[in-house]
Amino acid sequence: MRVLIVNTSERTGGAAVAANRLMEALIKNGVKAKMLVRDKQTDNPCVIAHPQQRRLRWAFLWERLTIWLRLGLRRKHLFDIDTGQCGADITQLPEFQEADVIHLHWINQGMLSLKQIKKILDSGKRIVWTMHDMWEMTGICHHAYRCDKYYQKCSCCPLLTFSGSRDFSSKVFKRKKKLFEHAEIRFVAVSNWLAGCASKSALIGNRKICVIPNSISLSHFPMTGCKEARSLLHLKNNYIITFGAARIDDGIKGFTYLLEALTLLIGRKQIHRDEIHLLLFGGIKDKRILSNIPVPYTYYGYVSDLNMISLFYSASNVVVSSSYYETFGQTLIEAQACGSTPVAFSGSGQEDIITHKVNGYLAEQLSAESLADGIYWALNTGLERSMLRKNVEVHYSESIIARKYMEVYNEVISTEA
Repeated sequence: MRVLIVNTSERTGGAAVAANRLMEALIKNGVKAKMLVRDKQTDNPCVIAHPQQRRLRWAFLWERLTIWLRLGLRRKHLFDIDTGQCGADITQLPEFQEADVIHLHWINQGMLSLKQIKKILDSGKRIVWTMHDMWEMTGICHHAYRCDKYYQKCSCCPLLTFSGSRDFSSKVFKRKKKLFEHAEIRFVAVSNWLAGCASKSALIGNRKICVIPNSISLSHFPMTGCKEARSLLHLKNNYIITFGAARIDDGIKGFTYLLEALTLLIGRKQIHRDEIHLLLFGGIKDKRILSNIPVPYTYYGYVSDLNMISLFYSASNVVVSSSYYETFGQTLIEAQACGSTPVAFSGSGQEDIITHKVNGYLAEQLSAESLADGIYWALNTGLERSMLRKNVEVHYSESIIARKYMEVYNEVISTEA
């Protein structure tokens, strides 16, 4: 079986990480998998950069320009929206032509346009599409937040400066509806929560949507002894709390909720501020946010070295995800694999990973008080580290997830016959 995974980036972003890990998992389980990307960031021979790099770069810039104009020349929401207007043809590439299955992942920001997706559909190839956010089920947004217009049709979009009943979200929604109406696409959601959102969408709600979580290579996330990890990181505090994200100050990641929760813990005198050390890794656009941290901390910047990230997790008592919502929550399973207890808000994909007070803590959605309770519980309960790692092995190991996708591939191929 030959599978071509298509994603905008090889490494940048959660979807890229998930798609790359899936490729490795499939290869280890006998599938001839390759990955086609716009942004190739390693020398992995199984990852192919699209040859029309200049065209893809212009497609990205042009689409951002048109979105910027529709936002009234404002940068806010510039990357919360994708229109599917621009992209490059992949159907003529030898990797596409030799593949039995085309597996789409996150293909926005100029990688594939709706027109190019139509061309892929017309090629007759079997198509699987893993949803890492809500773009496939909405008009133009990646995250609908509390907006439910996509249940019927998108219009009067709250993200657009110039919105109305016939705004741009409405136009793209109609284009998607026409594209998806009779398309042979097997949609996969990375969590039950995301599948539930998709089931309500007027675009794909009538489709069969299966749920397959992201995978993790346990060899890439070894569990180092807590004392050893802290010694290597030169940490001496009683309690280590870790927070990591592609961009820490991205509003959807809810970093301010973590800061408020830590302030509450100190104010309640449950923990003295000097007992806590906060480890941060990921990008930050405005570093002024660091001045609001109420406890000692170390900011490591963007970290790509998995051995270093594993050390962070292994040294930690708690790993916090305070996102408004996560479609899955890869940092949570990475933390569990290294023996650290995850604390996150309920109400989205984290609920697939965390069983409350069994292998982590689910705080009330967007409640800093409840998040503080969860952190305090995790610091004082001390879940067995080996149990947390075993949970990951059983549910998210490469062989488990690869087999689930192989079943989907075989199903769509047999449907063709």
